[in-house]
This record gives sequence, C-alpha cells and structure tokens, in this order.
Amino acid sequence: MIYDWVGFLLCLAGAVCQVALGRRLRWNAALNWTAVAIAVSLQIILHEFTFPAVASRVSAFFFYWLPAAIQCWFICLIAAYVVLLLRDRIPPFSESRRTFLRASGIAACAAPPAVLLFGIVTRNDFEVNELPLVVPNLPSDLKGLRIVHLSDPHVGPFFSLRQWDRALAAAQELRPDLVMATGDLITTDQDPLEESIRRLAKLKTTAGIFGCHGNHELFSGVENYATRLGAEFGIRFLRRQTAELRFGKHTINLVGVDYQRFRKPYLVDLEKLVSAGDLNILLSHNPDVFPVAVRQGFDLIFSGHTHGGQVNVEILHRDIDIARFFTPYVKGLYRQAASSIYVSAGLGTIGIPVRLGAKPEVTLHTLCAS
Repeated sequence: MIYDWVGFLLCLAGAVCQVALGRRLRWNAALNWTAVAIAVSLQIILHEFTFPAVASRVSAFFFYWLPAAIQCWFICLIAAYVVLLLRDRIPPFSESRRTFLRASGIAACAAPPAVLLFGIVTRNDFEVNELPLVVPNLPSDLKGLRIVHLSDPHVGPFFSLRQWDRALAAAQELRPDLVMATGDLITTDQDPLEESIRRLAKLKTTAGIFGCHGNHELFSGVENYATRLGAEFGIRFLRRQTAELRFGKHTINLVGVDYQRFRKPYLVDLEKLVSAGDLNILLSHNPDVFPVAVRQGFDLIFSGHTHGGQVNVEILHRDIDIARFFTPYVKGLYRQAASSIYVSAGLGTIGIPVRLGAKPEVTLHTLCAS
C-alpha cells in the first residue's frame, strides 16, 4: 500500500532526525536511542503485525491513534531539524539579528505541531459540493438526474459512526435519485462494516444505492461479506457486473469493478459490459483507470481512493501531495474526449487523522447536456 511505504520512510527519516537533534541539543544519548527504538518498533509492529486475534482484544487506540501520534512526532522532528539546518546557514551579524533568528527558529519549530493539530481538529469538517455534470447528447429523460457521490469514509476510530451519520444526513437533504459509493467504507476488518452499510442503506432514493469495493475491502478480506451485507440491506455492490436503470425511454448502464491495483492492466475485457446507445457509467475506486475507461466507451466514471491528497500543500501554484506521485487524477472533475471522471476527496483519513488543503466532501452531481 502507498501509505505503508510513506509511513516507513517517514519513520526512518524521523528516527534519523531525532538522533541528530539529540546529539546537537545534547539530550541523554541512552534515553534518546531508547525512545527512537521504541517508536520505530511500535510503528512496525502496529502497522505490519496487526493480527485480528490480537486487535480484537486491544483498544483501537493502539492500532490507530498511537501509530498516528508517532508519525506526527516524527513529522515535527523532521521540520525542526530542517529549520535548524537552514538557520545555521544564515550568518548572524548583530545581537538583534541573533535574537530575531532565535525567535523565528522557535516559531518555525512550533508551526508544524500547530498545523497538525489544526488538521486533526478540522479533519471531519466536510463540505457539500453541488456540481452540474455535463454529458454531451444527454437524453432528455436523464436531464436533471441527481446523483450523490460518497467515498472513502473509513468508518472507525478516525471517522466515527456519528460522523458517518452526519454525512449521510447531508446526502439525504440533497434528495438524490441515485447514490454512488466508491469504496473504502472501512479500513480494517475490525471496523464496523455491518453498521456502516446498515446506515448507508437508510438513504431514500428514487433509483437505488450502488457501490464498488475499494482497496481496504480487498486488503481486509471483506469484499464477499460486504457484498452479502449490501444485498441484505438493499445496496448493490457491482463486481464486474451491470445494473440497467430505466428512466423514461432511456437507460443508464451502470458498471462497477473491484479495486484495480496500481500499475496492473486495468479493466481487462470490461468493454464487453459497455452498452451501445445507453449512458455508460463506471464505478471504480481507483481513478487511474480513466484513460482505459474512455477508450472502452464509458461516458462517466466515479472514483475516490486519493482522499484529495489528504495533506495538500500549494507551492508556486502547484498542489503537492502524496497521491500525485501515483496518479494525475487526484480530486475533482477531469475530461477526456466526450467522457468525464469525478474523483471524490472522500470523507475519512488514512495513516494519520489529518486533512490539510483537501477538505472532505459529499457531492451532488446533476446531469445536464450543457
């Protein structure tokens, strides 16, 4: 997984910076090395060896919040070390300059914890986006169709059932004809999957609730279970399957796929499920499938997975985040030829419970011809 590698590299860089800072600031060497060893060991154990038999008996704090706290600590150490290195390169010419550098250094070191705390506190402050979705040659029977798009709640310790209820209440107020859920309802098999699906199923629509599975359903081994639960509660999770939705004289051909792994052949033979003459919509958790889906004849694609980058920093008018190293389709609407994809920024978080520059969202798409 992307975030496993990011977490590992962050852990390694943070440990190096902690050792270096300890030497520079003359911390007790034995205590410093012990702290580094404990932090690194906990990070590896809690992320890589979370056996269900153990996790079911231990508070979620140890498997979610403790690793996140360690990662946040390492982020602050890295930032502090970089600030000190930069400050060393500026020669002090006067006492007032030294005082300014000392004060600015303290402020710069205090900034990362303050920013992280802000990102933690505001991580669940979702926004409701209402967007027209242009479809060339859209049949008149489909004009004005209201589609609510939900993605990546990761219901669990970082995004509670209460927060999920808030998002679902906002979705219901949008009076949807269709609801599309594009994966990662949960993070691990210890999260409340059944209750998450039960509450999603309470949404009232005119044409139904449909979904596809994300990478966390795959990695948790709950794809089949989630599909059965969905069928029990009236939600159809489409797994290389189609659903024909009739509106007046015209039909939407809705297709869903399980999580498409990065850098694998995407949507193999899926063109067989495309219906000529109908509006073809694809649900795919991974947005990187977009060019392939366009070639296969899909008109609209709904995706998630990226969390909008989750921590998104703008530098020289360019967004910098982890997701952009893996896909050009990070958040929002993209067009190619006559087709469009919308990549939801999602609702939950992964790795660390922080969102910066990538607000969570509930999205209403209204189909229109122009």
